[in-house]
Parts: sequence; structure tokens; C-alpha cells
Amino acid sequence: MSDWGVICARGAEAAQFLHGQLTQDIANLGAGQARLAGYCSPKGRLLGTLLVWTPAPEELLLACSADVLPALLKRLSMFVLRAKCRLGDASAEFAIHGLCGPAARSWLGDGAPSAPWSCGSTGAGQVIRLPDVADTPRYLLLQPADAPAPALPALPAHAWAALEVLSGVPRVTTATVEQFVPQMVNLDLVGGVHFQKGCYPGQEIVARSQYRGTLKRRARLFASDAPLRPGQEIYHDADPQQPAGMVVLAAPLQPEPDAVRHVALVEVKLAALEGGHLHAGAIDAPTLQPLAMPYTVPLEPA
Repeated sequence: MSDWGVICARGAEAAQFLHGQLTQDIANLGAGQARLAGYCSPKGRLLGTLLVWTPAPEELLLACSADVLPALLKRLSMFVLRAKCRLGDASAEFAIHGLCGPAARSWLGDGAPSAPWSCGSTGAGQVIRLPDVADTPRYLLLQPADAPAPALPALPAHAWAALEVLSGVPRVTTATVEQFVPQMVNLDLVGGVHFQKGCYPGQEIVARSQYRGTLKRRARLFASDAPLRPGQEIYHDADPQQPAGMVVLAAPLQPEPDAVRHVALVEVKLAALEGGHLHAGAIDAPTLQPLAMPYTVPLEPA
């Protein structure tokens, strides 16, 4: 999975430092746990989303979209100051694989974590259980860069990307940096925001969106007959001059004999879901067809 990268944080105060920077409780992150988190600007807009776990004492790994990693690392490094924490790009040290299905679970054996966002190990590799999609188990496997690939059938990149989209778990890429408050892409609904942990950049705005009824946008799944891409604007036929949302993640489904369907996680105005049709890129583009979400999404403003 070349579109993922890894940041390493080491030091006696690494967990406490990240606790003060991310939307998640990192100070109490235990062995065998992984947590989804966001890194926000002072305006509460997501600069990136990260999967965080601790493979060893005083060490944390943060997996994120590779295209945003340099900017995240640079910004985090600006605030380390005197904290006993060393940050670095560890992407070259690891190979990241996405595994799914019963064959993957069998191959992992006792190293297969049983619950989403839990960790295990197999050989020199570290395994994180991701949320299932349609009863299909998914795992993130992190191995040393020189380790052989898993002895499993190869999965097409678009198939893994479609599973990621259909999980409803957002991942910020370069095309969507600073476009969303965490709740707009359901980061809070998939366990990526801890509302009692204390301060972090943008925390006041994130909290206000949660508790003061200012949230009027959420992410939903859609299918389309036309290709979709992250950062693509969405339009509603009742108001074709104003964007009604933005594509967060997108992927083609397994090609059918006569067509290729595409799926996307789309941030959209709640009011635009009440009627009419949505279109990606332009008002004359194919209609987006809503899909069922894998978790409950509030229909009313928070």
C-alpha cells in the first residue's frame, strides 16, 4: 500500500506530546490497542487522519496517507519544543499491506486481532484489525521493508480501495486537507474524536460543532456510473450554483461485464439529503445513488 506512510514518535514524553496535538486520547493508549485520530488546524479543520498504536514502550507509530505525511511531520515537529519526543518519517523502514477475507484471517492465525482497532503480531509484523465491511474482515499489516510479502492471493488495489470507502472511515489526502471539521466526515462516529481528553489545536471549534448545534454536514456513501475522486465538489439540482459537498474517498468497484460502478464517501449538507438529486463535478453529471452506511449517522444537525 504505497499510498500510506508511517511517522515514528519515540521518547518518554512522546505519548503526552501527541495527546496534546491530536483529537484522540493518546496518553492512555495501551499495548494491544490502536486508535484513529485527527490532526487539526487552529480552525478545527483536518490536516490529516492517523492510525496510532504503540509497538513498544516509549514508541508510537502513526500511519497516515503518504501524500500528507511530510506536512504533518513538519507541523508536529514545530511544536515538540522541549518535550522528550523524537519524530521521524519511518515509511522506508516498513512495508504496509492490506489483508482481507477468511484466507487472511487463517494466514494470520493467532496473530489475528479479534476486534476492530486492536493489535496483534505475526513474525516480525504488526497487525491491526480494521472495521469489517459486509462481514469481510480487514487488517493492516506492517512489516520490515525487507520482509517477504504475505503468502496470500494478491488483491487488486481498486478492490482494497473500495473496501476502505465502504467502511465509512475517512482518510484525509492532499485533495481534502483543511476542508473538513472532524464531524463533517464522521470521524467522531468511528471513534476518532475523544471529547473529554482536553485541549488540542482546533479543540474549541470541534467541541462547539458537537454541542452547540452548528453541525449541518455529514458524510454518506454513494455510488455513481462515472469516476469520482477525492476533493471533487458535489452539487444539488435545487441549487446548482453552490457546492453541496465534497468527495472524501472514492474507488471503482469490481468491473461488471458492461460497466464499472464507482463508490465514494461524500461529505454533504444534511439539507441536501431531504430531496432532489446530487451530482459529482457538475449538475449535468450522472446522479449519485445513496448507499447504506455501516453505522448510524445522525440525520439532524448535532
